[in-house]
Amino acid sequence: MSQPFPAPAESASTDVFADISPDVSPDVSPLSAARAHPRGTARVVARERLLAQLTEARRRRCIVIQGPAGFGKTAVLVAWRLDLRALGFDMAWVTLADDDNDMTHWLDHVLSSLAQVSPAITREAALLGGLGDMESEAIERTVIALVGGIAACPREIVLVIDELHRLTNPRVLEAMQWLLDYAPPNLHVVLASRSQVPLSLGRLRDQDLVLELDQRDLRLTADESRRFLATQLTGIDARDARVLHELTDGWVAGLQLFATHWKRKKQDANSLSFANDFVRANVLNAGAFSAYFEREVLSRLAPDEAELLVHAAACERFCASLCVALTGGRADSEPVVSALLARLDNENLFIEPVQGPDRAPWYRLHPLLRETLAERFRQRSESVRHQVHMAAWQWFRDHRLLVEAVRHAVLAGESGTAADLVERYASTLIGRGEVRKVAGLLQQLPKPEVRARLALRLLTVQMQLYAHEVDAARAELDALDGELPAEGELRQRLRQLQMMRMVLTDDAESAQRLQPLLESMPGDVGGLLVGARNNLLTWLYMHQGNYERARAIQSDNAPLIVEGAPLLGSAAGMLNGRCMAAFSYAIEGKITQVERICRDVLRETEQVGAFGTEPEYFAAAMLGEVLYEQNQIEAALAMLEPRVDVLERISIPDSVLRVIMTLAKCHAVRGHHLDAFAYLERLEEHAARRKLDRLLAHSLAGQVRLHRRAGDRAAADACRSRLEAIA
Repeated sequence: MSQPFPAPAESASTDVFADISPDVSPDVSPLSAARAHPRGTARVVARERLLAQLTEARRRRCIVIQGPAGFGKTAVLVAWRLDLRALGFDMAWVTLADDDNDMTHWLDHVLSSLAQVSPAITREAALLGGLGDMESEAIERTVIALVGGIAACPREIVLVIDELHRLTNPRVLEAMQWLLDYAPPNLHVVLASRSQVPLSLGRLRDQDLVLELDQRDLRLTADESRRFLATQLTGIDARDARVLHELTDGWVAGLQLFATHWKRKKQDANSLSFANDFVRANVLNAGAFSAYFEREVLSRLAPDEAELLVHAAACERFCASLCVALTGGRADSEPVVSALLARLDNENLFIEPVQGPDRAPWYRLHPLLRETLAERFRQRSESVRHQVHMAAWQWFRDHRLLVEAVRHAVLAGESGTAADLVERYASTLIGRGEVRKVAGLLQQLPKPEVRARLALRLLTVQMQLYAHEVDAARAELDALDGELPAEGELRQRLRQLQMMRMVLTDDAESAQRLQPLLESMPGDVGGLLVGARNNLLTWLYMHQGNYERARAIQSDNAPLIVEGAPLLGSAAGMLNGRCMAAFSYAIEGKITQVERICRDVLRETEQVGAFGTEPEYFAAAMLGEVLYEQNQIEAALAMLEPRVDVLERISIPDSVLRVIMTLAKCHAVRGHHLDAFAYLERLEEHAARRKLDRLLAHSLAGQVRLHRRAGDRAAADACRSRLEAIA
């Protein structure tokens, strides 16, 4: 969970978002429910036959469980988790929702679930995904970084993707395919879906790396049906259990529905005739769920109880306090609502406990029941739906849950309020290194609302620059330059973003024109702006050869504070500033000072956690160069090669240049000239893609030297001609 942070000084304490974006998806898996609920595993159907198959196949690359709703796919996986734990396996679980067709949401949920196994698994992938670049190449690199994190984990990991049928976005499915194709031996992916899995499994099938279970495997046997019914209905005899098994054809959800009905009817003489008629007319028909819920569940609740669930269906998860707000009830009615939810849970009426942001019991509706209730909700008047979403966003705001507050504010037609929330707390998120969450919040807002606000347009440009979308950012910066006031905080932010673009395009000459304006920036504009200003000026002073001044701006200023806490992580933080100071020493060739700073920063980033990933990579890049200069070639390669993919994606051109050149020189010293050429060509491709002539010139100069050593004068002359053309 995110750590609490104080609200801006002008706000009331109830407006604080301590848990700005829960690490646990609101659509929490039944696995979490089993942890949170002492009876969670008692509900699981005992299915030794399936469990034995799964356990035997536990080391396969992929397990597919495909069947219609209500066949116990999730339940058997919950039970299997217990067996896996005894065998030393870890399980990560993602239950997909319709929102997860968005790449950002899907990636958030996958990374969050794996981070619960070990935060180290997702550090690189979270950093790459946090750049906001969702193009295919960027997604693939993020998946590769995630695979590397999994491979480094010493334990076997089972990743469950439940409700896979909800995924239709080709880009998300492509990312899923990469995860399967690149999976290391210790990753085992379980796909649970109502429909056919839209992924290519042919190669894995040929290698006998897939176990596939379908509806025929998922049906309960007669004995399993009898044992399940015995847990639901005290004293049911074998004949009745056999009849229900045959009527439902081993359909788990059907058995549960009829068991609930039977209990309500107290096993009167009409129960079997009802079950017989119902099943013969509707068995395996998805609409049967809706009809049953309407007739046999909702109709048996008091009108106000049923209406409470209809309102709760507007939210992905809920607690008693939220339900009171959604229905406009009085605060003192919360104990009554809490008792109702507990009763529905105890009677297995298709709500289940989930992990929440606090100690209060939280629930979610069974997806099929939620569909039925959502249809009822859509039939309510526009004013009623508006009131429910209004109550939801205000409740989530007061309970410091920003993502859900923004979502419901937009649904309530309060897009301006939603934009206010994003505008107000974006800086705090960025200061904590949670750039991807900011990008996700911006995506929730209607585009006209973003376009109407200068601050949000600046924030959009900032996300584009983090994603290295330089051309798009340039066009918007030019437009904003003519629209913003001549002075003030927005103008200061614009100047910094303009210089940030110049850093990414290696344009120190243009940056010099902004130097006086940044140097004169007042010091009371906030720690995030001051930190960004300091680091940008440090970069510029280095390019001017003014190394002492570059370091002084980091050492002479007061510590940076954001929301009452030191600003350590993120690009604007003090750890990144110290790395910039070390970079100035590296340019001067003062290796001892570089090593001291970088080793200290690496130690401190361990304490910062995920928010210190960016300075960690920056420090590691320079330490790798130090190791090369100390003739510790193998140590330099071990430091840099596992990190080069991430560094190439997130670092400034100066850092990318030095890292790749160092790797090329390491391989040249070892006599591995093909590897050295490969890195120089990689630098050439990077420079060409991002239009960085200085980096291209260094690559070509390095190739000239290597070709000459190899005696290939023609190739050396060709590279030299290209180099002269650049000059």
